[in-house]
Amino acid sequence: MIRTVCAAVLLTAGTLSASLPAPAAQAATVQAATVQATTDGACARITAPPPESAPPTSVNTLRQAYECVLDNYYSGPVLDSKVLLRDALAAYTQELMRRGADRAGLRLPALTGNRDADWAAFADMIGTGDPAALHAAITGMVAGLHDNHARVEKITPPSEDGPVGTGIAGLSAAQGPRLDPAARPPLFITRVLPGSPADKAGIRPGDIIEKVDGIPAFIGDKVNQSLIDTFASSTVRLTLKRPTTGRVRTVKLTEGPLEEQERAVTSKTLPGGVTYVQVPGFFQGAADQVIAKLKDTTKAAVIDVRGNGGGSPREVTRLLGAFAHGKVTSYFCPLKGDCTANHTDDSVPLLGLRLIVLTDRACASACEDFSGAVKDNGLGTLVGTRTAGAVSGPAEAYLLDDNSVLLLPKVRHLGPAREIIDTVGVPVDHYAPMTALDLATGRDPGLAKALSLL
Repeated sequence: MIRTVCAAVLLTAGTLSASLPAPAAQAATVQAATVQATTDGACARITAPPPESAPPTSVNTLRQAYECVLDNYYSGPVLDSKVLLRDALAAYTQELMRRGADRAGLRLPALTGNRDADWAAFADMIGTGDPAALHAAITGMVAGLHDNHARVEKITPPSEDGPVGTGIAGLSAAQGPRLDPAARPPLFITRVLPGSPADKAGIRPGDIIEKVDGIPAFIGDKVNQSLIDTFASSTVRLTLKRPTTGRVRTVKLTEGPLEEQERAVTSKTLPGGVTYVQVPGFFQGAADQVIAKLKDTTKAAVIDVRGNGGGSPREVTRLLGAFAHGKVTSYFCPLKGDCTANHTDDSVPLLGLRLIVLTDRACASACEDFSGAVKDNGLGTLVGTRTAGAVSGPAEAYLLDDNSVLLLPKVRHLGPAREIIDTVGVPVDHYAPMTALDLATGRDPGLAKALSLL
């Protein structure tokens, strides 16, 4: 997608974040010390950005990813090694075919389900391998897990000149690394960074995207997932419709410098002793920022987590502790054995406020952890639309020998009632979607509904 919409976000180990819509300036980095990957197939835990120089992806890199998935992924012990290698070879050959470089005799060898024997047969067939196709093979193997928190990232060091992008920082159908399959037309822009190329081109929130480089945004009533690849280029042509006037125009956007975007909670006072707080992510310190904004509130809080792609579960339990004590907020469950219950942080003083939470389909991961806990524990009312359903489990980061990073959940997330939220999302109590016309005219149906309930 447009890079400022879907900048790759590298997880801090132990967080619930997925690959999120966020400006490049907000891309999170892993913290602590890097451990070098090995040459014997093992992958190493990483808690710091990898070195800037990177060797090419090799057959050993693919082996590291293969072994890492089997040893560290939530369901790795019961995964079929034959399926992992099949998915890897499918992606490998597809990459070769796209470049007109397919190899005669390149086929899946006879596999038995024995991980070591299967790898030996696979490696013998691949030979030295093609670096670009090998990276595609790793990506395809991980994609075959069908887990929204499992992925491989090639980390690009930040530019010394600061972040670049088009400045389109939000789309109505954005949902992590893909477009929401449940999205309804039209596709429209939800956020534009000030001073960016998009801003200077007169693009505004609410503008409807009819085509991207001539490709329609919707095919029938289904969002066109091929737009993800189209959006990824540094220059893109958008056919836009202004909802207030019906005017259609085509704009050519080229990436340019962006201002650093501060990650901060914002607030405003509403009539009747109500405080509205917007929480863009559960980044470190976010909970205390929210609590500080609410400390002088006398009646109710409206917490807006629309567009919040997630973050730290610790921030979630701390914020929930301001509204209830002694509550289970979620469970982290291993493949076998007992689940671990997460609880409200009862060291946080109770605010004693009525709570309404505004959610949408871009509320993902830790945001869904928060929303599900509010709903299941009866802490407040949810208004807006169902959340993303992208909360499979907290991911841990592993370094491969080409300095790419493999992200794999070790446990599964369940809601406070032990329900599966992943792929389903958290339903709202009151449906109040934001439309393109609402954005263009400054209306907020979710906030209006919240105020009517108060």
